[in-house]
Amino acid sequence: MRRAVIDLGAIRHNVGVLRGQVGPGVDAMVVVKANGYGHGAVPVARAALEAGASWLGVVDLPEALELRAAGVGAPILTWMHDPAGDLSAAVEHGIDLGVSSTDQLRTVPRGAVVQLKLDTGLGRNGAPPTEWPAFLDAAAAAERAGRVRIRGVWSHLAGVDDEVQVAAFTAGLDAARAAGLDPELTHLAASAAAQTLPSARFSLVRLGIATYGLGGSALPLRPAMTLEGTVISAKRVAAGTGVSYGHDHVTARETTLALVPLGYGDGIPRHASGRGPVRIGDRTFTVAGRVAMDQVVLDVGDVPVRVGDRAVLFGDPATGAPGAGDWAEAAGTIDYEIVTRIGPRVPREYLDAH
Repeated sequence: MRRAVIDLGAIRHNVGVLRGQVGPGVDAMVVVKANGYGHGAVPVARAALEAGASWLGVVDLPEALELRAAGVGAPILTWMHDPAGDLSAAVEHGIDLGVSSTDQLRTVPRGAVVQLKLDTGLGRNGAPPTEWPAFLDAAAAAERAGRVRIRGVWSHLAGVDDEVQVAAFTAGLDAARAAGLDPELTHLAASAAAQTLPSARFSLVRLGIATYGLGGSALPLRPAMTLEGTVISAKRVAAGTGVSYGHDHVTARETTLALVPLGYGDGIPRHASGRGPVRIGDRTFTVAGRVAMDQVVLDVGDVPVRVGDRAVLFGDPATGAPGAGDWAEAAGTIDYEIVTRIGPRVPREYLDAH
């Protein structure tokens, strides 16, 4: 009744296009956190590595261990850690730990490979500039003692005043080297800056949403996810028929109501009630009334929609389908959220899998 079709060929294409834009001499980390932005972390990781990515990024250690359990052997960075958690598996499985403070550095196990994060202006994790010198001294001492290896220094852009952050990051790197560190990896740019801000590329870029063909780009990227369902009910109703909870939509004339079994229980945003677009055949309709937990209803008029017809909520706009960005606009959010929130009840099916 419902499925998300993931085009791994689009993932490979996007990574190739982005690597071409970045140019030689800069490695690419593909970020597959949050189950690969809803696309499936393991299949996306494999496709990205086939396309030339050299690193993978995830948020937490369990996400990294999922990749290792699936046989993915590429270098992985993870950067958010439970303060009370056991990080010893990172050493056992060769997973780099992003570390943001001197206190956090003390908690990592002996033998850990560490990448130090500087807060250059995003205001999230990362050591603030006032604490950076002491953090570097502690890291250099831990490395000299053989307790950890410092592989990298990194930060993340806020999307405003990016050149100011580039300058702050460069100064932070200079301070790291002055403290006796020699990081082999230096990275600041994520998807947007990787494409448009050469000064932010350093030795590696992190490719997140652009890997999935989303986020807005001047490059010829292809959306990788198509979310679709099967029409399971199509019935004629009279003018004045209320549709879904609260009767926010009332039919203006005799019409056909088509029901598609995807709702907010599957990740369809309820905020898109009355606005979300759905494509059936060569026509695009708007969700009639409220998005329910398990379903949406379309008022299709006299168009001959039948039980069994395919309904596409979003996919590649080049095919005529609505895009995830159209649903984001309807819900007042961003396309990142639209794909990431698609729930486990929706099976993922993969095209172009090796």
